Amino acid sequence: FKREALDADGLVVDIGLAGEQLKAVLAQLNYQNLDSMPDFQGVNTTTEFLAREIHRRLVEAIHAGRLGPNAVGCEALEVCLHESHIAWASYEGPI
Repeated sequence: FKREALDADGLVVDIGLAGEQLKAVLAQLNYQNLDSMPDFQGVNTTTEFLAREIHRRLVEAIHAGRLGPNAVGCEALEVCLHESHIAWASYEGPI
């Protein structure tokens, strides 16, 4: 999560709420055959694609207020996924 200035509580985002939402997003994707999921039909579900999809879902949670009212002050979010200790991909975009 990225923002230019800290909120009134001195935070970028409430890490507890962020963790809950990340856990909820990942619960929909963990241990799934992504290629057989209806939302991903015909899509090459690369690590980069998955990072962007997690970004999209977290941004949706922010706009829905599930990360608290101050999270809307965040300007960008980067999602980094590690396939192994040497292979990783990330996606960064606006909120």
